[in-house]
Amino acid sequence: MLTAFEALSRGTRLVYSRGLRRYVFLPILVNLLVYAAMLSYVFGEFGGWVDSWMAMVPTWLNWLDWLIWPLFVVSLLVIVFFSFTLITHLIAAPFYGFLAARAEVELTGREPIDDRGWLKTGVDALGRELVKLGYILPRMIGLFIISWIPVLNLIAPLLWAAFTAWTMAITYLDYPMDNNKVSFTDMRKRLATRKWPSFTFGGLVTLVTWIPLANLFLIPGAVAGAVLMWDRHYRDLPALTQRR
Repeated sequence: MLTAFEALSRGTRLVYSRGLRRYVFLPILVNLLVYAAMLSYVFGEFGGWVDSWMAMVPTWLNWLDWLIWPLFVVSLLVIVFFSFTLITHLIAAPFYGFLAARAEVELTGREPIDDRGWLKTGVDALGRELVKLGYILPRMIGLFIISWIPVLNLIAPLLWAAFTAWTMAITYLDYPMDNNKVSFTDMRKRLATRKWPSFTFGGLVTLVTWIPLANLFLIPGAVAGAVLMWDRHYRDLPALTQRR
């Protein structure tokens, strides 16, 4: 069975080959500008955010400051990471949809089951990103609330880690599935059916996205890697819902 690491490695080599590079460098440039702007803002506000959170800790838990402070910092870093990821993927979605389609031809020899033109593909990719946001944001807000609740916030980093891996799986595996007319609901059910490939791929992509600067060049490889994962793990699963 194809592993997440093998998929990411092969995908990264492919996207920088001739014929696919043109789908890679423009989103890298856009994402670099977004990262620079947002990091500048976060660095200026980060200390104040942590101090505000620590001020909410009850006095009877002061003896756990040594544990609560790093947990708050980790939770805040994950939240910031999520915000970066949502914004950059919303901007890059049309490019990644095209990249996934071309990667599928190169990797499998099959054209995606997609009769949309280039313009409609780009517009639909943005619409699909909004559908993802509608799924992710309420759950993200719920975890954010948990992160503020004393005692419960001690497990918040673990919940964020699991949720992040699941979200990354949804984000990237959706590109080839959307190109093959798999509905968003059906896509999530297929991922849930194959939990191990889904979480290992999503977890690996999460680790990649945390590598400063290098992540901008590795993320396109995750798109092509998702095509391989789709072909080996999810394509042959029966359709669970009709596409809307």
